[in-house]
Order: sequence, then C-alpha cells, then structure tokens
Amino acid sequence: MLHIDILSVQPQMFGGFLSESIVMRASKKGACEINIVDIKEYGIGRWHKTDDKPYGGGPGMLMRCEPVFEAVEKCLAASTSSKRARVVLTSPAGKKFTQRDAEDLSREEHVIFICGHYEGFDARIETLATDLFSVGDFVMTGGELAAAAMTDAAVRLLPGVLGGGPAATSSESFSGEGLLEFPQYTHPVEFRGMKVPEVLLSGNHAKIEAWRKSEAKRLTHKRRPDLV
Repeated sequence: MLHIDILSVQPQMFGGFLSESIVMRASKKGACEINIVDIKEYGIGRWHKTDDKPYGGGPGMLMRCEPVFEAVEKCLAASTSSKRARVVLTSPAGKKFTQRDAEDLSREEHVIFICGHYEGFDARIETLATDLFSVGDFVMTGGELAAAAMTDAAVRLLPGVLGGGPAATSSESFSGEGLLEFPQYTHPVEFRGMKVPEVLLSGNHAKIEAWRKSEAKRLTHKRRPDLV
C-alpha cells in the first residue's frame, strides 16, 4: 500500500479532493492511505507562526525551517516503509513532473509532499527533499494544487484503482512510447455532420490498432512536437 503524507498550511484545500475523486476510491480499496498534515500545528509561538521576512530584504514571506523540518521528521518517524520515503517539494524551480515520475511514485511505499506557500521556502528546507517537482512553467499561490495533481497521477496507477486493469493506462497519453493518446469515439455514429471514422466500425482489430498508432503519432507531431 502506498502511504502519502501531504504537508500544507492550508489543509482544508484537500477536502473535496479526498472525498469526491478516484483518490477516495483508491483509499477505500486499501490501495493507498493519504494523511493531510497541517504545518501550522508545528508553528512557532502562540500564533503558530510558519513564515518570516527574508534576510536581505525583498517582497513576500518565506516558510521557516523549524515547522517544516519537525513535520517531515514526525512523518518519517511514523513510517512503516521498508525503504526511505520520497520527499517531494513542490516548486516552480523544480523538474517538470511527467508520467514517468507518476509511475515511479506509484511504486513507492511512502511519499511525503511539502506544499510551498508564500514567497517560497527558506533554502535549507530543500535539504529534506529527494525531489523538487513543478507541474508547469508558471507560478501558483501555493503548492496544494500541484501536490493534489501529482497524487492523483500516481494513485490512479495503483493496481485495482481504475476499472479495466493494466489496459486502462497502458495506451493513454505519455505511456508506452511516450506519444499522445489516439482519438476515441462513442455513440452516436454521426453528430452534427461529424462521423466516427469507418475503421473503428469495421471490426478489423488489426486495422484499428494500426489506425490508432498512426493517429497517436500524427497528434503528437501536431500538438506536442517536443515529445517526438
């Protein structure tokens, strides 16, 4: 079973994510266990302070070392994993998260996400991390949505979570050869002049497979030439 700890100063943001999604189904099936940790519980002083002004001046506030270190260390101490946990720091300066990374995380026993917030982290917090991941070349107000996205991407790959078994994820975008997924259609056969390709109605599985591979390559060249 994959155990995931998500450390955040805004834990309430994960309410719907944990109660309405595939992640909830995975949890009920016993494929994963997700624990949301409020970093403010480890905050400093009466007001549980988790941030402070940066040395040298500048805008915004930085997350302090002490609360984050204490929260991570408590999660590590409680771990029952047979190997070291993966500690993921969400950061726009991190490596762009890919399907391969999701596959790697899905094979772990324990993953800890540290959600960025404010202007960023005290740089010493990076020493806790095994990975720095970004979900794109843009900046958000916090790492909660990024952590939720990466959690979803990994959890859906766990055995038994999606209907259809391994086939459900073997031919989708970025899997296998790393191409985008081929176009798919359902009823009706014709809608507002747009028809389902004849080959998909032929019943010829060899031709259908060849068409799907050809279309996957065509779409990848057209929409994501960087993947070719």
